[in-house]
Amino acid sequence: MSYSDFTLSQLVKIFGLTINETVDLFAAVEEVESSDYLAFYLKENIALAVAINTEKARSEMIIAPILLEVRRRLNYQVSLFSGVDFNVDNDRGLNGVCDFLISRSAEQLFIRAPVITIVEAKNENIKTGFGQCVAEMIAAQLFNEREGNAIKTIYGVVTIGTIWRFLKLEGNVVDIDLTEYYIKNVNKILGILLASFKEST
Repeated sequence: MSYSDFTLSQLVKIFGLTINETVDLFAAVEEVESSDYLAFYLKENIALAVAINTEKARSEMIIAPILLEVRRRLNYQVSLFSGVDFNVDNDRGLNGVCDFLISRSAEQLFIRAPVITIVEAKNENIKTGFGQCVAEMIAAQLFNEREGNAIKTIYGVVTIGTIWRFLKLEGNVVDIDLTEYYIKNVNKILGILLASFKEST
């Protein structure tokens, strides 16, 4: 079993989770204006990524540029990983490849302090990505506990590039925001991603 094999219902039973579905969980987070570079890049490439309509195109042309903007905004004091093995507990199925992972560490050679896990929804079905995302969040939480990282909250994202959904994990409680954030409001998406690093302590 690996991250992508989990469903939410399985995770609830195996890890004793409580799931809260909340509207506007991140409504109070302030928007952060995107750089001219990101605004131009997205304007040039969103339509192309949607037309190609593959996970690879959406990942490269929409998701990655936004995450790179987050890294720049945090003065390169965080690391960004894409398509990496994140094997934390093979016996419990907490292993596999993460689409994206952002760590509170400038160290880029290895994962040190994961804060945000990002899952690309398969077949543009965001709901099916929740199981994988929460499994990765649990792995990140366990990883931080083992490493002695004082990170209280783990954040998760499930996205198809043009639509983003956000989650957070504290203890054994998972909050899933029912609000969908669209790429046309990239400033809000940036605001939530950046706020995650302030609120995870």
